[in-house]
Amino acid sequence: MRFQNIATALSVASVAIAAPAADESIASAADPAAWEAAYTKANAALAKLSSNDKINIVTGVGWNKGPCVGNTAAVGSIGYPQLCIQDGPLGVRYGKSVNAFTPGIQAASTWDRALMRERGKFMGEETKGCGIHVLLGPVAGPLGKNPAGGRNWEGFGADPYLQGIAMAETIEGLQGVGVQANAKHFILNEQELNRETMSSTVDDRTMHELYLWPFADAVHANVASVMCSYNKINGTWACENDGIMNKLLKQELGFQGYVMTDWNAQHSTQQAANTGLDMTMPGSDYNGGTVLWGSKLSQAVSSGQVQQSRVDDMVRRILASWYLLGQDASYPSVNINANVQGTHKTNIRAIARDGIVLLKNDGNVLPLKKPAKLGLVGSAAIVGQHGQNMCDDRGCNSGALGMGWGSGTANYPYFSAPADAIRTRAQTDGTQVTVSSTDSTAGVSGAVNGADAAIVFITSDAGEGYITVEGVKGDRNNLDPWHSGNDLVKAVAAINENVIVVVHSVGPIILETILAQPNVKAIVWAGLPSQENGNALVDVLYGDTAPSGKLPYTIAKSATDYGTTISQGDDRFTEGLFIDYRHFDKSNIAPRYEFGFGLSYTNFTYSDIAVEGTPTSGAATGKVIPGGRADLWDTVATVTVTVANSGSVKGAEVAQLYVGFPASANTPPKQLRGFEKTLLDAGADANVSFKLLRRDISVWDATKQAWVVPAGEFTLYVGSSSRDVRQTGKLTVA
Repeated sequence: MRFQNIATALSVASVAIAAPAADESIASAADPAAWEAAYTKANAALAKLSSNDKINIVTGVGWNKGPCVGNTAAVGSIGYPQLCIQDGPLGVRYGKSVNAFTPGIQAASTWDRALMRERGKFMGEETKGCGIHVLLGPVAGPLGKNPAGGRNWEGFGADPYLQGIAMAETIEGLQGVGVQANAKHFILNEQELNRETMSSTVDDRTMHELYLWPFADAVHANVASVMCSYNKINGTWACENDGIMNKLLKQELGFQGYVMTDWNAQHSTQQAANTGLDMTMPGSDYNGGTVLWGSKLSQAVSSGQVQQSRVDDMVRRILASWYLLGQDASYPSVNINANVQGTHKTNIRAIARDGIVLLKNDGNVLPLKKPAKLGLVGSAAIVGQHGQNMCDDRGCNSGALGMGWGSGTANYPYFSAPADAIRTRAQTDGTQVTVSSTDSTAGVSGAVNGADAAIVFITSDAGEGYITVEGVKGDRNNLDPWHSGNDLVKAVAAINENVIVVVHSVGPIILETILAQPNVKAIVWAGLPSQENGNALVDVLYGDTAPSGKLPYTIAKSATDYGTTISQGDDRFTEGLFIDYRHFDKSNIAPRYEFGFGLSYTNFTYSDIAVEGTPTSGAATGKVIPGGRADLWDTVATVTVTVANSGSVKGAEVAQLYVGFPASANTPPKQLRGFEKTLLDAGADANVSFKLLRRDISVWDATKQAWVVPAGEFTLYVGSSSRDVRQTGKLTVA
């Protein structure tokens, strides 16, 4: 979605609304009975609608012509409201009294399912409190094959399994309180450059095993709507692509909800209707002059170019989603200015904190132990224009960073900057704090001379392509720190012997220059922590909580090691299945910090792996349910392991399960297929269990057009990262 300043159109009286409780009657994952009941209601309502009513339900009222970024007209005969559709994936865009939740990439860095679900629930409560029917999120596209991709930070990392779990948890949290979720951007929209003109061409197997995978999780979680993307796929626009919307999404995945366009991503009347599009948003172009549905869709029906049954199907799907979420019963009226923050900042701080990844900690320089003096260096230590909401859609990298830029942002109700939070803690410890709040190397000496430790703050930013920030037009130009961050670290490391580098970034940066400085003792990858930036950082720096985040992508030694780059024209996805750690493993490239990596202040040991299950080879043949064939979702094996905290402080470990397929399957060497986060007291242990579904050990057979479990021996790797394997088991499939 593009930016247009419609804040004035959203101004209504601000009132406090209590957060609504979850409705236990709302459908849980892949519940066919719930969809059947919703469709029964939808069919009854459909019979009462005029032809004009139907057109109004599927066509937005036009850009900037309603209280929300997307609106459809009300239909009084069935009590259907003016549908309110609003950004975005981290909370209510343009809201006046809402929270700015952590970006998806920070939630992914926690590897914590419960926090992901709670984040979705809390966002849903704020969304419903504002009377918004559809929240435009979560994001599984881009998947993140390009580390420089501008919108990677909106999603959940460069692995389809991690993305899929996070999508499902978020959707079930959101929809559990009665808000329609929207899974986006469908599909292969992996970069900002030329996103509205380029074509993405990918082979069928790669489509299924990487890019479609998390959307299957979303559909299995009963997602109400899916947004088709701007780009072309195999030469045909996503929003008029029969193979994408009908064959993959509605037929193969059994999607029961509706497909809406990204804003102004529609290119035709007849073809879009006949290939699976169900709702056009915002209903016109940004000038209001081009309307491709509305009266033109009516004319297409009258002339026989579009069947009335196709329009009825669109309406039925939209109404069924509305009924599925119980939005026909006492749903709040639209009020974007409602005060709905509640106590939700607890989740924001928890994800900001537990998503922090400790990359380096030489000599246990962390946690800090009541130092006499701390020196803080860098503009990202303090609140700047970014944290003060002074740049449209967070389109600047000035001061401390909490999220990227674009339509997937929200206003901060407040911003805890690192320097402020550290000063507060320092007062209780009697620590002197000096700050150099610029990125100039000239002013660092006074701040860090004589300090017990010097903390340097560096950033890297990115976002949606309609905004250019410091020469970056969405996708990052390179993987270097912004504002000469490498030079800033070098200058501080030349003066102080205990340098701690804190990185706030949308994605990987190359750390080689920083690591080459002997006085850099620690690197704290703090990601994108949103409004709780400083508070969360202090929790970890001082050891109130041991760091437990893990990388949701690979940090390479060189940008060229990734094997993918932003395409200047069309993208043919020649890397196939081999992106991120899959590529590094296949090509025997040593990363600097591998996917799934993260240190703690304690240590963990693994023992006693056990594998149970006797899955059989062959194709999945079950009935199609939301998410695909039913037997793909059957548990076919269980892997258990004992994890013990062998250190001296309480901490949480993310045990990760990777699967190596038989050689005949021609897959990446190992693929994530399970993770569990366990909090352990010092000296305690726990049994950790992973359930392997049939889909987890299947490959897509493009010839048979089926998911197939190959026969042979599978290797099961359990460990602390994709390369730190602690236990190995075998699973034989006959």
